[in-house]
Amino acid sequence: MIIEQEQKFKDVLSKMEGKIDEQSFFNKFLELYPEDWKKHKTTFSKFKRSKQFGQTIPLPKPEVSLRKEIRIWLQKQ
Repeated sequence: MIIEQEQKFKDVLSKMEGKIDEQSFFNKFLELYPEDWKKHKTTFSKFKRSKQFGQTIPLPKPEVSLRKEIRIWLQKQ
């Protein structure tokens, strides 16, 4: 989960030029907010290590979850 995601997405959108699609938005987000991306990946790794042996909890990879959030947000715009 990214803190203040809505505001950060708006900031990314305002700094983009040309065609805006999911991939370009994702790349710009990584460029502007590398620390948030790092925290997002770290949280995923911690959660993955913390589950008990034999239990499976479906959790999308960090790239997949962020792209999904971007896709949903862009559709609302």
